[in-house]
Amino acid sequence: MGATRGFPQILMIEAVAQLAGIVVAQAEGEGGFMASIDHAEFSGPPDGGALLTVSARVIKSFGRLHMIEGTVFSGADQLLSVQLTLGVGNL
Repeated sequence: MGATRGFPQILMIEAVAQLAGIVVAQAEGEGGFMASIDHAEFSGPPDGGALLTVSARVIKSFGRLHMIEGTVFSGADQLLSVQLTLGVGNL
């Protein structure tokens, strides 16, 4: 298996989840967890040293679960589109 260059792609999903978790946890006043990755499309890995723009928005909340849509861009290039579910509170 060859070595990958730059930022591991799975960490882009983690970046979206962390950003969304900050927003959701502040509103709820508790910590949380990633319940599921519902869909993720990668367009390629970022180059080493690239500035990444991470965005996340809550599209639906039901109880303590929150559906999130997120993207990661490097300049004008979209590297990730993801939908995931975050839970707030203890497991």
